[in-house]
Amino acid sequence: MSLKVLFLYPNHKGMNMLPPAIGLLSSCLKREGFDVKLFDTTYYDKLDRESPDSDKSKTDRLMARPYKMPHELTIKYTNVFDDFVKEVESYGPDLIALSATEDMFELGLQLLNKIKHHNILTIAGGVFPTFAPRLVLSFDAIDIVCKGEGEDALVELCKRLESGKPFNDINNLWVKTKKGDIKVNPTGMINMDANPLIDMSLFEEARFYRPMGGKVYRMFPVETHRGCPYKCTFCNSPSQMKMYREEAGTSYLRRKSFENMRRELLFYKNEMKAEYLYFWADTFFSWKKGEFEEFAEMYKEINLPFWCQTRVETVNRERLELLKEIGCARISFGLEHGNREFRAKYLDRRMSNEVIINGLRLVRETGIPFSVNNILGFPYETYELAFDTIRINREFKADDRNAYSFTPFSGTPLRAVCESLGYVRNDQIVKSMVADGSILDMPQFPRKQVMGLVKTFNMYVNFPESRWNEIKQAEQDTPEGNRIYSELKQEFVEKFWDEESTSFERASSEEMNISP
Repeated sequence: MSLKVLFLYPNHKGMNMLPPAIGLLSSCLKREGFDVKLFDTTYYDKLDRESPDSDKSKTDRLMARPYKMPHELTIKYTNVFDDFVKEVESYGPDLIALSATEDMFELGLQLLNKIKHHNILTIAGGVFPTFAPRLVLSFDAIDIVCKGEGEDALVELCKRLESGKPFNDINNLWVKTKKGDIKVNPTGMINMDANPLIDMSLFEEARFYRPMGGKVYRMFPVETHRGCPYKCTFCNSPSQMKMYREEAGTSYLRRKSFENMRRELLFYKNEMKAEYLYFWADTFFSWKKGEFEEFAEMYKEINLPFWCQTRVETVNRERLELLKEIGCARISFGLEHGNREFRAKYLDRRMSNEVIINGLRLVRETGIPFSVNNILGFPYETYELAFDTIRINREFKADDRNAYSFTPFSGTPLRAVCESLGYVRNDQIVKSMVADGSILDMPQFPRKQVMGLVKTFNMYVNFPESRWNEIKQAEQDTPEGNRIYSELKQEFVEKFWDEESTSFERASSEEMNISP
């Protein structure tokens, strides 16, 4: 009988983004003959220890959406912890592989603690375990951490387990010994072109559909690059690049061969019947000279609309016109902050406001819909400085804008800054900026102010400045403030909301709104 691996994916309810890393790892394991299953919490109505409302039938809980999904996610009203125990006991895995973002790691731990008496070997992987391996291994429920890329390491681990051989010397694995010590192994890098196609059989059919621009598409992720050449301090990419440079002696930034990109694209188009694709490179224009033109020529055969994200200084009229010609239906840009000096000093983003404004106006002229992402509540930022971000957004017309509160995730340079300032502990596991808002409560920019500005950001951008005093009242979490906010929100929706402008980020972070 083949060795069995159970992937555990703790995820917010309704956050329906397909996790490509798990699908890729599953393919790597299945290629070697191992058996794989997935336990995914995305489908659960509740993710806490409360008893679900089992009396509520599915027909009593309707999806409150302005669009209809071809396949609805199968919502589960049973207890997620009980179901996980049953899954483990019925499947009998030899290894449980936890893939969790930092904000969902604690749920993963709670689930693993429910089955620890079964003494099943566990491994944790992803960005959080990569940059906090000792913290992750400090929990009894975790036996091994995969630091960095996991395709080769996970396959080799399973081969050793199946043959009964020791596994404490595998590259990229940090292994907890019986004495409680940690065996640290070298960091290695995989060959992207040796990877198989993503295993789509793990996921419900509903996972393949998502709204974009007022329509619902059958949509799939495509990997072109790994790594990013830029050094934004709120992102983990600089630390990832540094880690591989120092520990593996090589650059983490690289791309797939065009031959393999074409193979993957044709798989989605012909076998998975894709209607829309999204490229999950940190910066889509991380191409060497001439490579984008080669990609564009290859992509003409695919002829499917797609989304990508890049930085505004990487685009020019020629590139944008070629993007539009081959089917780019939407681009996302990270603006993040509107003050040039603050952006350069604290975020390591060194472009002028003129470059941002002129670049986004050029995108508008080209006719490709685009969204702009902004972050509020950085360390050292003030309430007054945040209005520079609002003001620069008023200088161009985007199809959609998103404002998020800053979250100091492990592995980001700004996390170390927050620890030095006493805003977070070095062993603190942070929550999601989407689900929980800002975790920083800074003296110069308190949490209430950050969350008030996040809530009203698009109102400040779209309404005339003569309405700003009114909007400021709507920031307040008081009965009067909430009343004003509700009235302004209704007016905003009537004047400015356009479902056809829904961005990829908004569609990806949209939780299912299930009404009782």
